[in-house]
Amino acid sequence: MKAIVCLKHGSVDVLELAELPKPTPKDNQVLIKIHASTVTMGDSEMRRLLIPAPFKTFLRVSLALKNPKKILGQELAGEIEAVGKSVTKFKVGDKVFAPTDIALGAHAEYKCLPEKKPIGRIPANMNYHEAATIPTGGLNGLDFVKKAEIKSGDKLLINGAGGSIGTYATQIAKSMGAEVTCVDSIEKLEMLTSIGADYVIDYNAEDFRNSGETYDAIIDIVGSCKIADTMQSLSNGGRFIMGNPRIPETVKGLFVSKRNGKKAIAVLADYRQEDVDYLIELIEAGKIKAVIDKVYPLERMREAHQYVDSGKKKGNLVISI
Repeated sequence: MKAIVCLKHGSVDVLELAELPKPTPKDNQVLIKIHASTVTMGDSEMRRLLIPAPFKTFLRVSLALKNPKKILGQELAGEIEAVGKSVTKFKVGDKVFAPTDIALGAHAEYKCLPEKKPIGRIPANMNYHEAATIPTGGLNGLDFVKKAEIKSGDKLLINGAGGSIGTYATQIAKSMGAEVTCVDSIEKLEMLTSIGADYVIDYNAEDFRNSGETYDAIIDIVGSCKIADTMQSLSNGGRFIMGNPRIPETVKGLFVSKRNGKKAIAVLADYRQEDVDYLIELIEAGKIKAVIDKVYPLERMREAHQYVDSGKKKGNLVISI
């Protein structure tokens, strides 16, 4: 099978197209013929090893054990080509989407996944390209909104709303009845308005923390908000969700939460089957949709990473396989 391998860390030049053996599913696994994947900022950061120091060794060891071929890619959509003899939930021909978790490996023509993973059947009103964006953006976005305890009438601000996670979080929060303010670069504001944002802020022109507005919840997807300043923009009982937590801010959040009653919560999203099923319901009801900026073939992976590195990506960048 064709795959993009990343044998060392660095610029986009470390990505190489390779021919690898086609995997064979174990008894509890399904073999998925991948039709689409994505490149996220997370893929870019792993390629460059731009992650907090305590996690670097963990990542290296995990990849060595679970993904010795060093294939990146956190999410996929495709068709089940074979199933292990113990598999009962899926059959050959099922069209599915799934996250790959720490094992990665979605930038290839085939991937084996355990049946117990949160795998979803692609809704009838979605194609492979659109479905490939659900696992990272959809599941993280839903988890952040749930941790923010959003309810109808709440005022929510999302910092870094124009990417994979933010575009889903915006729509999910709107489906719950929230008033949503989105913060990102000026190039992404029109797109955010088109998916339901009530207010948009260009972070280069305005700092939301200086406006005097307060919010019931703030979700910081990109990790650029400092706790001390951000807590001032929360109403009484407000929730600050750190979606890209740094260790110093995580520790500080524990003390701030205890002192003033407002919550600062560091989030590492859980991937659960019930959340996959919930997202499918929203998609089938037409309440949320995939936002796709560009589509690249597998062979142009370097260009895809380069575009993600630029920070200009609106929503999702899809890889067609």
